Amino acid sequence: DFDGTLSLIRAGWVDVMVPMMVETLIDLKTGESEAELRAIVKEFVGRLTGKQTMYQMIELANHVEARGGVPPDPLLYKKAYLQRLHEKIRHRIEALRDGKASPEDYLVPGSRALLESLRDRGLKMYLASGTDQEYMREEARLLDVDRYFEGGVFGALDDYKSFSKQILIRNIISSAECDGREILGFGDGYVEIENVKEVGGVAVGVATSEPECLTVDEWKRKRLAAVGADFIVPNFTCHQHLISVLFPQ
Repeated sequence: DFDGTLSLIRAGWVDVMVPMMVETLIDLKTGESEAELRAIVKEFVGRLTGKQTMYQMIELANHVEARGGVPPDPLLYKKAYLQRLHEKIRHRIEALRDGKASPEDYLVPGSRALLESLRDRGLKMYLASGTDQEYMREEARLLDVDRYFEGGVFGALDDYKSFSKQILIRNIISSAECDGREILGFGDGYVEIENVKEVGGVAVGVATSEPECLTVDEWKRKRLAAVGADFIVPNFTCHQHLISVLFPQ
C-alpha cells in the first residue's frame, strides 16, 4: 500500500472525507444527530480504506438514497472530495516539487531502509494504491520510492472495476510468479490485509498514528488485527528486527 503505509503526503485525508460526508447526510434532515452520522461514516470509510476512493463515494450515495435523498453520480462526490483534499495537501506537493522539502519529510519513518532491505533480498515489489493512479505515481516519484518497485506502481483508474489490489494479487499468482503463501504485504488498510490473507500470504499491518508516526494507533491496530494481520508496527524504524522475524533463515 502507499498512502499511510509509505507516504504521508495525504496524511489527514480522513479529516477531509468524513466531514464532507457528514455534511451531506446532515442536509437530508433525517433527525439523526451529527455524532450518530459521524459514527456511521467513520465505520464505512474505515472499512473501505484501501479500496479505490470511488467505493467510499458509492457507499455515501447509498446512504443518501436510503434516507430518501437523490444522490448525484458518485464521481461528483469524489471530485468534491479531491478538491477539498487538494487544498489541504497542495503545499506539501509544491514543497517536494520545488525541493523545499525532503522526501524523508513525507515518508513513514524507516520506509526507505525497509524497501532497500527487501530489494537486497531479491524480492520483486509492487506498489498499489486506492488513490488515482495519475496522482499517486507522481507522489511516489516525488518521494523517490517508485524506483524500488520493479513489479510496477498501480493506482485507481476511472474504470474502477478494472483494478484492485485483489486483482493485482491474483494476477501475480496466475502468472506463476509465486504461490499465494509467498506473498508478503504491507498496509494500513483493512482491505489490503484481507486480500493478502485470503491467498495465504503474510501481512504486516502499519497502524501508525499520523502524522508523527511514533506510536500505534489503537483503532487501526484492532481493525488490522481483526482481519488477520500477522504483525503490527507503528512505523519501520524497527525494520531490522522485522526483517529478522520475517526471514528467520
